[in-house]
Amino acid sequence: MALVELTTPISEDIIRSLKVGDTVEITGLIYTGRDAVHHRLHTGTKPPVALSGQIIYHCGPVMVEEKGGWVCKAAGPTTSIREEPYQWEVMRDYGIRAVIGKGGMGPKTLAGCQEYGCVYLHAIGGAAQVCAERIVGVEGVDWMDLGSPEAIWHLRVEKFPAIVTMDSHGGSLHQEVAAASEEALSKLWA
Repeated sequence: MALVELTTPISEDIIRSLKVGDTVEITGLIYTGRDAVHHRLHTGTKPPVALSGQIIYHCGPVMVEEKGGWVCKAAGPTTSIREEPYQWEVMRDYGIRAVIGKGGMGPKTLAGCQEYGCVYLHAIGGAAQVCAERIVGVEGVDWMDLGSPEAIWHLRVEKFPAIVTMDSHGGSLHQEVAAASEEALSKLWA
């Protein structure tokens, strides 16, 4: 396990060097995208930003308009499994290199990580203000017609922390935990 500094946009080679358990600190631009964004992309609407080599953050940030611009007050991860039906297609169609969220994702996303050179990064749930401290600027917003939490926010981050929990080699900490829990439960029932 290593600490890896990532700067967006990220190359496939760098992503494929990451392994489950690695800690990353992200610097650069990341884009939020929740249920409505993934659904819109899935139905064929082209994104308003170039996502190749970028990161999608499953997050509905709390934004406040101040002095003619946006300020992020809270930006914790949202549960990612809701994007499972679409995430692999977004990886394939738009060349994203990482997804940040919480709770992990399923087999379609894991297969997409392997095939398209992507990783799933787990951010700390319940630490929305701490995550927001790593956002040094809000550089834009698209698709506000979906509502503020569902819009695509362009977030400038500095040393945003996350842990690789699904890698491009088929490794999934979420599968490991589920298998260990199942084994422990079966022993309790025996």
